[in-house]
Amino acid sequence: MGLAQSQHRFLVRQKVTLMANRYLVHTIGPDGKEDELVAFAHQKRMALKEHVTFYTDESKRQVLFTFKARQVIDLGATYDVFGASGTRLGSFRKDFGASLLRSTWHLSREGEGREATGQERNEVVALLRRAWEFLPFTDLLPFVVPYHFDFTEGGRSVLSVDKLFGIRDRYVLDIADPELDRRLALAQTVALDALQSR
Repeated sequence: MGLAQSQHRFLVRQKVTLMANRYLVHTIGPDGKEDELVAFAHQKRMALKEHVTFYTDESKRQVLFTFKARQVIDLGATYDVFGASGTRLGSFRKDFGASLLRSTWHLSREGEGREATGQERNEVVALLRRAWEFLPFTDLLPFVVPYHFDFTEGGRSVLSVDKLFGIRDRYVLDIADPELDRRLALAQTVALDALQSR
């Protein structure tokens, strides 16, 4: 079936390797369990300009979409999302000022002038996560406490991302807005992990 606009729940699982971050994107079946692999994302580490490519599978033969930073690493960088043909789908950016207390992101759709704002649901967990990031060696020991992001637009739910409890980074993406391009939603979800410390 592949990645379809009708799908609204996904499991995004990080696969850590030495030189790259990789993410497996699966649909979630009616039983709540991991189902079909619909995308595979690859992020090179230590690149001056962040660039993440999503493929149809781990063979990396067919590109689904990409996102990349407009500028060299920057605290308030904007990331553009492009389809396989190069068509711009939208963009997202981290709100650096608002993120000092709770991580806040803005997600925009191409040509619609609409912007959804996503924020960590729990302030206490957000502050704990900030403290954790200042400890040495936390790159090797991930923050295991679950956290959640809710994206809304004009008071209406657009999507939510829930980090699951555990050593490995796993996220459940729930898309409430049927019109939101699934590629844009998945790009933002991977960014919540890959770019969170920016």
